[in-house]
Amino acid sequence: MDTTPFNAWKLVSLSPLPVWALVLLGVGVALGVGLAAWGVRREPARARRWSLWGLRLGAGLAALFFLLEPGIRNLQVARMKNRLAVLVDRSASMNFPVEPGGVTRSAEAAAFLESAAPGLSALQDRYAVEVYGFDPELAPVTAESLTKEPARAGTSDLLSALRSAGAGAQGAKKLGGVLLLSDGADNVELANGAVGRARAALADLGVPVSTFVVGQEALKDLAVERVKVDDFAFVRNSLTVEVEVHGRGFSGQDVPVVLKQEGKVVASKSVRFESSDDVKPIGFTFTPDQTGRFVYTVSVPVYPDEAVGDNNTRSFVLKVIRDRVRVLLVVGKPSWDERFLRGLLRQDANVDMVSFYILRTMSDDPGVVSQERELSLIPFPMEEIFDTKLDTFDVVIFQNFGYSDSSLSIAQYERNLERYVHNGGAMVMIGGDSVLGEGRANMPTLYEALPLEGAGPANVDSFKARLTPEGMRHPVTAMASGGTSTEAAWAELPAIPGANLTRAKPGATVLMDHPFLTSDGKNAPLVAVWDYGRGRAMVLATDASWYWAFTAHKEGSPSRTYDRFWGNALRWLVRDPDLTTLNVTADPPSVEPGRPVGVVVASRTSDYQPAQDAQVRVELVSVDTQKPVAVQTGQTGPDGVVRLEFPPPAPGPYKLVATAKKGETDLGRGEDAVAVRAVGPELSDASVRPELMEQIAKYTGGKTYRLPMSGLPDDVPLLDPPVVEVGRAKDKPLWDRWYYLVALVGLLGAEWFLRRRFGYV
Repeated sequence: MDTTPFNAWKLVSLSPLPVWALVLLGVGVALGVGLAAWGVRREPARARRWSLWGLRLGAGLAALFFLLEPGIRNLQVARMKNRLAVLVDRSASMNFPVEPGGVTRSAEAAAFLESAAPGLSALQDRYAVEVYGFDPELAPVTAESLTKEPARAGTSDLLSALRSAGAGAQGAKKLGGVLLLSDGADNVELANGAVGRARAALADLGVPVSTFVVGQEALKDLAVERVKVDDFAFVRNSLTVEVEVHGRGFSGQDVPVVLKQEGKVVASKSVRFESSDDVKPIGFTFTPDQTGRFVYTVSVPVYPDEAVGDNNTRSFVLKVIRDRVRVLLVVGKPSWDERFLRGLLRQDANVDMVSFYILRTMSDDPGVVSQERELSLIPFPMEEIFDTKLDTFDVVIFQNFGYSDSSLSIAQYERNLERYVHNGGAMVMIGGDSVLGEGRANMPTLYEALPLEGAGPANVDSFKARLTPEGMRHPVTAMASGGTSTEAAWAELPAIPGANLTRAKPGATVLMDHPFLTSDGKNAPLVAVWDYGRGRAMVLATDASWYWAFTAHKEGSPSRTYDRFWGNALRWLVRDPDLTTLNVTADPPSVEPGRPVGVVVASRTSDYQPAQDAQVRVELVSVDTQKPVAVQTGQTGPDGVVRLEFPPPAPGPYKLVATAKKGETDLGRGEDAVAVRAVGPELSDASVRPELMEQIAKYTGGKTYRLPMSGLPDDVPLLDPPVVEVGRAKDKPLWDRWYYLVALVGLLGAEWFLRRRFGYV
């Protein structure tokens, strides 16, 4: 037998009559009262009239009392507990100090939890108190764990944490309130404040969220907050990088901002902050001079009293590509060789060519009578093309160009040309009767950048050029998929009438040589290439390569060896990625803090087929120290590709330098760039956002408080838990008392007596 006492009651009707019957009877009683009042409306004596109305009204109420049969229902009820979620921000910004030299924000949150413990315990008879940390997933925390374990989440997502707390309700337990402890440094959905959809999402929570702001706003800090730049740029075209620098506590100070490319300063500017919390946009405009992928770093100085120094730099990777190959063609005099090469370059849609060729010198007799007409040709713009505009070209081609005449001599610009190649440009020297030992001028400084040098007078005997072993594999002279096919393609070409006598410098790669003309006991080189500094150079020791364009049709189609030779040469000179046997790609090019660095290496053999089972070695080289910090090795698959991964390195710019071998064969070298960020979005900003915390409380019906606080506030808004009936009830009638019946009869009798006395009956 259940002996649990009743702990609640309520007034009920015990009448067996249906509701519609009770309504009809109630209407009847009301009509009776109304008719009685109507009947005495003309009674002149107010006391009589009010007495009769009062008696009839009392009788009507007594009648309704007996019709409804009121009673007391004793109940056994229980109050269901609601959930009260306490959410503590565990993002990395909670490791910042509350104030300069103070404890961390996480430590202050832990201190509040300790002081609020008695208040939370007092609520446990009505609420199930749950304390979670979010990073961003919810996980139980205590004041002790907050102190011992540093916050580590890379983002602050307050709205996601609130949604997760609401979704955690189980069974009949509903969320009755949320206490949110955070610095408000949201960088996901609420990054721009509680506006639009974010505001509607807060209102849809349907539960009051009381916010507790952790941290002060007086921290001093500089941060490179945002870098806006395209994913790629065109070489030798200007590019603008937009940067935002946020300064707190630097009002009236000038701060230098520097942009570097892998340690080399590209541009610098100074900004002045107008207020104690100011964001300054800066634009850096520069012109990349080399293709490839490079790491750029924007930095500001780190001051001794800053809250955090890791956010003073920001690195990004920029891929520099070509839109068109810009070629400068300088010709000593008109010739068939010049005509064929210029025509080939002009019809190539990927080439933007500027050409100059000398028609006459100042000492030439123009054969005209008028002295004015002999000056009708424009002078050769030496200074403009070899000084002012030189760096705007990808490739410079000298075709039989060499003069001692002061109006045409490039002696004063030789160093410009040599530096141009050394710093990443490309140079082609084509022979003839004016260069490579035969010319009227000597260009010793420019020749430093070339792989061949003159070795004597030219030989004018016809010969068929011969491929060297290196030429059979090199992309400049490769004409087919294999060495044998390449050799056959060159063997079909006609003989050419003569060549300059040259010798190869140490380090040069000879691709073609003369079959019988010798220099220093070796066959005289005809085509040679090399890398000079960051640039490349090629020499073709003849002005008769146009003969290669006259090849007989074979099997109905003409040979395109001449076109392919010059196309390959230009692509190799400008370092076209498709002509490399080893391609290195950072995966991804920008890495967040604590993430591994991935690299994909694609290796090919000399005939550009996938190099299966090649041994690949990749070094992760720090740009700052120029030393490798880690090495990974691997083996390529059937497609010639392997992906390697480095453990998370320290923040900074890095180069990925790869080499590959298959057996004893060297497959080449390649590199790419990768930027490891010093801080993620969470640590790039040390500010506290009380305005966001106030918005969250406002749009959910909560309140905002500021830490430190001693104990839980008494006015925290919470939803009351629902009350439910457990199952036991007992009715006790009130209408079945004799005195209620006596009262009804007495009221009716008194009214009848007075009506008779007053003459209404």
